[in-house]
Amino acid sequence: MTATPPVRRRLLGSALREYREGVGYNLDEAARVLECDRSKISRIETGQRGIRAKELRELLTEYGVAASEQEALLAIAHRGRENGWWLDYRDVLSAAGQDYVIMEIAATEILAYEPNRVPDLLQTPQYARALADADPNCTSDEQRAHAVEVTLARQRIVLGDRDPAAEFVVTEGALRQAVGGPAVMRAQLDLLAGLGRTHPRASLRVLPFAAGAHAAAGSGPMTILRFAQTPAIGIIHLAGLSGGVSLEGRDDIARHLRAYTGLRAAALSVSASARLLRSLAKEN
Repeated sequence: MTATPPVRRRLLGSALREYREGVGYNLDEAARVLECDRSKISRIETGQRGIRAKELRELLTEYGVAASEQEALLAIAHRGRENGWWLDYRDVLSAAGQDYVIMEIAATEILAYEPNRVPDLLQTPQYARALADADPNCTSDEQRAHAVEVTLARQRIVLGDRDPAAEFVVTEGALRQAVGGPAVMRAQLDLLAGLGRTHPRASLRVLPFAAGAHAAAGSGPMTILRFAQTPAIGIIHLAGLSGGVSLEGRDDIARHLRAYTGLRAAALSVSASARLLRSLAKEN
């Protein structure tokens, strides 16, 4: 049985196919750019094989792809192949998890919906530790410590260094779930209420109980990663106990963007969400 190609290769291949078809090239014409046979181009576009940075840039330049989009794709394709801080955490980050971290760091826009807990990128260290303590996949103190370190590293690099546009929709139920005790929750809720001050390009909206039925009722968490404002380049990550799945198809992206738009419309405004968060913090 043929293994499913890694999501980074699938994403890159889909984008290359979109760009090639957009300029009207067939496989043979693309192959002439790299002086290779058409089967190599086909395997790259289906994610069955990787592509060297020089070859990728040659194809993207030939297709007339903007510099910002080229850099995003190069980062997705080649960052972390042989080095990267995430390689020190293979006990808590699978190969698929490492791929996700690499794409998250490269993303220029993050849209996330979380029905069960505070999103990873917004957790305090104490909240993250309480979740690690409850995670059955973390079977040792070292693994639990590593899980927290990964969460904090992602926050520092993504929201600190990279600073993408980021929107979060979190259910009221997730915010009322008592994780780590009153003091932990109070600090966590205070942090969320002040998100706009600490990270001006990030926003949080609360989906209240009063919203009733909504666009993701019955679904779990989802994160949409977008790159260089290009609709053809995106990833949908659906988290799960087994690591979750990532989707990169055009129809998948459109479907989940519609759902996210519905969730955002049903949620409280950013200012009303901050007021609710401060109120919840006082209850702890």
